[in-house]
Amino acid sequence: MSTKAKAVKAKAAKAKTAAAPAAAAPVTNEAAKSAKTLTGKVVSTKMQKTISVLIQRYVPHATYGKYQRRTTQLLAHDENNESRTGDVVSIESCRPLSRHKSWRLVKVLERAPQADQVADQAEEATP
Repeated sequence: MSTKAKAVKAKAAKAKTAAAPAAAAPVTNEAAKSAKTLTGKVVSTKMQKTISVLIQRYVPHATYGKYQRRTTQLLAHDENNESRTGDVVSIESCRPLSRHKSWRLVKVLERAPQADQVADQAEEATP
C-alpha cells in the first residue's frame, strides 16, 4: 500500500471518529420532523380501509398572475372506516402503505349529511 493511500485511509478514519459523537446526540421531540398535513374532501370510500381525498389548491398563472384552481386526488388509509363520501378530512403523510397509498387519515373535520337525511329534506321541500 502506498503512502498516499495510507494517508487517505487515515484521514477518512479520523473524519469518521470525529463525526460519530455529533450523530450520537439524542433526538428531542422538537427536532423531530413533523408530517405534512393536508385538508380535503372525501370523494370515494368504495375500498376497504382506504379513502380517496380531493385536495384543492390555488396557483397563480405563470404569465398572467390569475389564480387557477388545481386539484389532486390522493389515497389515504382509514383504519376504522369512519369517514363517508362528502366529509371534509385532515390527512397526514406517512410511510408508503401500498403502491399508491402514503397518506393517513388524522380526523374528520366536518361530516357530510347522510343520504337518508338528504332524501327527507328533499321531500319536505317539495309541496
